[in-house]
Amino acid sequence: MFTYPVSDKAQKSLYVQLYEYIKQDITGGKLKKNEKLPSKRAAAKNLGISVITVENAYAALQSEGYIYSLPKKGFYVSEISKLYHSESPAPAQSAFSLPAPARYRYDFSSNGVAPENFPFSVWAKLMRETFQNAASGLLTPPPTGGINPLKTALCRHLKAFRGMEVSPAQIIIGAGTEYLYSLIIQLLGGNKRFAVQNPGYAKIAKIYKSVGIETVFIPEDRAGIDVNALSRSGADVAHISPAHAYPSGIVMHASRRNEVLNWASESERRYIIEDDYDSEFRLSGRPLPTLYSLDKTSKVIYVNTFTKSLSPSVRIAYMVLPPGLVETFYRKLGFYSSTVSAFEQYTLAKFIDEGYFEKHINRMRNYYKKIRNLMLDEIRHSALAARSEVAEQEAGLHFLLKLKTEKSDAVLKEKAAKRGLHLSFLSEFYLENAAGAPSHTIVVNYSTLKKEEIADAVAILCDILK
Repeated sequence: MFTYPVSDKAQKSLYVQLYEYIKQDITGGKLKKNEKLPSKRAAAKNLGISVITVENAYAALQSEGYIYSLPKKGFYVSEISKLYHSESPAPAQSAFSLPAPARYRYDFSSNGVAPENFPFSVWAKLMRETFQNAASGLLTPPPTGGINPLKTALCRHLKAFRGMEVSPAQIIIGAGTEYLYSLIIQLLGGNKRFAVQNPGYAKIAKIYKSVGIETVFIPEDRAGIDVNALSRSGADVAHISPAHAYPSGIVMHASRRNEVLNWASESERRYIIEDDYDSEFRLSGRPLPTLYSLDKTSKVIYVNTFTKSLSPSVRIAYMVLPPGLVETFYRKLGFYSSTVSAFEQYTLAKFIDEGYFEKHINRMRNYYKKIRNLMLDEIRHSALAARSEVAEQEAGLHFLLKLKTEKSDAVLKEKAAKRGLHLSFLSEFYLENAAGAPSHTIVVNYSTLKKEEIADAVAILCDILK
């Protein structure tokens, strides 16, 4: 008969205590196979607990295979003959922890968005309206490519602001560009060689290499990516940012755009990934035409994101497939579930359709232009004026600051960090042939800076050059 010390004062419920005691005796061999257990009533009476408590414990043990029942006979111990035993002690919990991100007073390396610039009130209003008006759609899994209202809104936006004529079927919504890159790899085939610009955004190359894609690095000149080098590389897919490359800020010349499109048209295997990541923030002049709008041979896959225009936490990106790849995409990859919730997609669709996105972009463009101009004025009227040269002022939300100094980039970076200023240098973005990278050129991202911070940040930069 059971004599387990079950107690209603313990942290665990009575039936869990009884379950664990019996299980321990079975696995420890104290209760032998096919041994009959006390009846529920007898066990309850002996332990001073309710029959239902014993019944729940027996049910748990039976569901896990530790005991079995015979009609009108009772419960018996199962044969547990192949329990896993290890001579080694149970592994301890991992001691690994992610290092806390370094904190700086001012960060020239961040290309994020200041929290106060997010349209919280409008977004909250549209969220409430989405709950009220799209309730049934919120509980329906969105299609592979995303919900039609958002894709239709994006079609209108792209036509009005980027001169692109596309259909909703060509648009694929995804949770960030990294996810879309993985879809592109599967769509085009993992046996292709991908080319990225050098210098460039290292994360893109890391993504391709992490899935076994052969990646080559192509230099650029003042007109954009070097097409001759691209041809010699044997690449099948070129990942480029013609509106303005990061971090060099170079805008691809019109003739070079035609050369790149001709390169793609020379082989059925070749494609271009046009990364238009912050084209909305060309701060002067009209937006440049996309490669997609110039493409006549269905060779350009257009990719964009709301990371820069709204917030990095809005994990919504999209790509526009050329007409020749739409059917192939749905045939090969149509089994994928959408990675963006229907709730977020409906909210963003309303944000675009009701004109809030256009207003937000116009407001932010004016805001960033003021921040950039204040920054440039502060540099011109400081000791930096004689010791630096500004380049690529129209490169979206960053520019290059070439310093006249003998100090190495590493020394300058360390000195700035001690003063609370985080710097990144152009030399850090060379993915190949880093030894030939230009020194003393800061990539100045200003999208997270506040007006009142600019003077102090520039003063720190002046001090470290002394």
